[in-house]
Amino acid sequence: MTITGGCHCGACRYTLALGALPKAYACHCRTCQTWSGSAFSEQVLVMESAIAVTGPVVDYVFQSPSGSQSHQRMCGVCHVRLYNTNTMRAGIAVVRAGSLDRSDELDVPLHIWVKRKQPWVRLPEGAESYEEAAPPEAIVRLFSR
Repeated sequence: MTITGGCHCGACRYTLALGALPKAYACHCRTCQTWSGSAFSEQVLVMESAIAVTGPVVDYVFQSPSGSQSHQRMCGVCHVRLYNTNTMRAGIAVVRAGSLDRSDELDVPLHIWVKRKQPWVRLPEGAESYEEAAPPEAIVRLFSR
């Protein structure tokens, strides 16, 4: 199975070396709301080595409050964020789920920072959710589902 995605304008494309679509999670924190311009952001976690990108990728780097560096990879033409990495999570990439060609097929079993979710958002029945960040074991479960 080939898992592909890309930016809005088509200048950047990527493939994920995975056997199946990964499980996604939704983050309802204010930062993700601001970054996405929406009620929440939807992401998938993959090993950074699984991503192969073509096109004019720009790396926007910023220092997080924790002191780590966040590298936001985005299209150099339309500026759609494709994925990011963080020095606190070496080797792990957070892919913006909406940039996947088959984003409509994703399963989203995990919701985090639900204390900041918009009041009109209803979580799916049975979804795993956390008021703030998910504990490490929840992330491990996401990888193994």
